[in-house]
Amino acid sequence: MTSPGRRLRRIIEKRALLLPGAFNAFSAELIERAGFEAVYISGAGLANGVAGVPDVGLLSLAEVTAQAAYIARAVKIPAIADADTGFGEGIHLVRAVEGFETAGVAGIQIEDQAFPKRCGHLPGKSLIPAREMVQKIQAATRARRDPDFLIIARTDARGVTGFRDAVDRARRYLDVGADVIFPEALESAEEFTKFAEKIKAPLLANMTEFGKSPLLSAEELSRIGYRLILFPMTLFRTAAKAMEETLEALKKEGTSRRLLGRMQSRRDLYEVIRYADYERLDQDLASQKPGPKRSNRRKK
Repeated sequence: MTSPGRRLRRIIEKRALLLPGAFNAFSAELIERAGFEAVYISGAGLANGVAGVPDVGLLSLAEVTAQAAYIARAVKIPAIADADTGFGEGIHLVRAVEGFETAGVAGIQIEDQAFPKRCGHLPGKSLIPAREMVQKIQAATRARRDPDFLIIARTDARGVTGFRDAVDRARRYLDVGADVIFPEALESAEEFTKFAEKIKAPLLANMTEFGKSPLLSAEELSRIGYRLILFPMTLFRTAAKAMEETLEALKKEGTSRRLLGRMQSRRDLYEVIRYADYERLDQDLASQKPGPKRSNRRKK
């Protein structure tokens, strides 16, 4: 059976890939149903949407891998998980890789921020030395059991120490085995182009809204060399806005009648979550005749 990492590698070897962010298993199922070929498990989405906390490294490894496992089991398309700063150093990162592989994802993204991390498009970030990130990448590549499990190295250097340091760090991360480079918070189309010219490797572009980067199209980014084009919080933000408007209308009107046309129907919901499959399984199990009882007594 082909691993999730192998399937993802085959896709990006052929073409650029749009990667919407999921914040729970249901949103991942919607992404798959819409025809996307892979899904990103957003660290911000899990922090904000599952735990109701800011994206500042508050969720534990156990919490994140549990959510990643729900998502990976819910869909057939490969998933990439946001592993933030790797949940520690050395042996802690080894354990994190083991946990994410067990959860069934295709790979993880780790970043070179110091803990506690910050949103990549906000001020107040700080970096670990490049040599420490190099050691993290080496630990991650050594720990993976599947050689196709992707290690995506993100550098936040552009917003802290500048564009040149981001390029220098990317080269060092590639040299020790990173599979994909993720330059966070580039500030212009020219910077995206220049980075792709200097770093000849699979690249990830983050098109998060309301951040420092211009919202370039997948076509533009693919043309200049980016293979993974990430929309980490697009689904979350549109869903949150719709929920706010719905609650406002419900509070004002005291009924949901006017909202029916804006809702996903029960039938559509059940199709997404494969309700009929579970119902058939339940009926099949109930119809089975019980087998003969086995004696627990040992023969003498």
